[in-house]
Amino acid sequence: MKGMWSYFVRRLLLVPVTFFCITFLVYAIMRKAPGGPIEQARQDAMRRMNGEVGGGARGRDHGSQALPKEAIEQLERYYKLDKPIPVGYLIWLGVLGDDQIGGRRSGILQGDFGTSYRYSEPVLRTIVSKFPISAYFGLIGYFSTWLVCVPLGVKKALEHRSTFDTATSVFVFFGYATPGFVACLILLLLLATDMGLNLFPLGKFRGEHWNEWWAAGEYFRCAKDQLWHTAIPVAGYVIGGFATMTILMKNSMLENLNADYVRTAFAQGVSERRVIYVHALRNSLIPICVGIGQALALLFAGSFLIEKTCNIPGMGYLGYTSLVERDYPVGMGILVFTVLIELTGNIISDVVLALVDPRVRFG
Repeated sequence: MKGMWSYFVRRLLLVPVTFFCITFLVYAIMRKAPGGPIEQARQDAMRRMNGEVGGGARGRDHGSQALPKEAIEQLERYYKLDKPIPVGYLIWLGVLGDDQIGGRRSGILQGDFGTSYRYSEPVLRTIVSKFPISAYFGLIGYFSTWLVCVPLGVKKALEHRSTFDTATSVFVFFGYATPGFVACLILLLLLATDMGLNLFPLGKFRGEHWNEWWAAGEYFRCAKDQLWHTAIPVAGYVIGGFATMTILMKNSMLENLNADYVRTAFAQGVSERRVIYVHALRNSLIPICVGIGQALALLFAGSFLIEKTCNIPGMGYLGYTSLVERDYPVGMGILVFTVLIELTGNIISDVVLALVDPRVRFG
């Protein structure tokens, strides 16, 4: 027990070091990436000038001078682009004072993630408003994957090299070759468009009239609408993790069925059902349980591409748009949440492993 606690203390001490390294690297990359707020301000000014002048070469000439040097310098000071990258990073953290607010410290360590360029509202409020949506789809998708893959992996192990095992392996390999967002795209084309069966909506979290139905007490209609909007994204989550979890479950089950303790249990007259579904299944779930913590980032931070494909306004879609539109405060804010969730998930994975596998000892 003492060794386990010392191990977790060491892991916890590594969390801030890992966090600062990851966030600094991403901050530096985003600072150097083209298409930042200054360039976007120039493009907006050029578009306005082209519209006023009427386009053409004359519009472009005026647009190139639409932002005077003083305005550019003011924007650089506002976005901390006039500071070296290490200094700007420390200001973003809140370790150094911000000269824009009188030298007062204001950063993520003080709970201030800045203001979104796109939404013109605090980043933390923007992220928190999207969090429940990603958690909703992530949790349902993850548990649905368990409900499909664990029984399938067990049955494939029990009927190893049978016709059923061979036939289902074809679907497993198709799932392995098909990312979740591609599966969502195919399902949308087949089931949610006029070219297909047109049975499901084209993405989004809920229907436009959901709030009206809820206010009117039409709860069954609300539930039906929510399920209809949930089906295709959850299918994408399941297909995305389908192959890996199924094969992992099957291989783990096969290994345990061939273990000495299973043969001993059979020799002692223990029933086949109890040996398989109590002893062997419990030990076979250990490799999958270890991945629970690591799946937290996907559950709560959302899947960028699945949410983009299905037009779901969650944290994943918010992170995607922040990268495309160079909304640095939102992008860094989501990075902070994702890194912290991932690091916490790794520790939770170790805790789960220690709880479900008594053989594990931490030195």
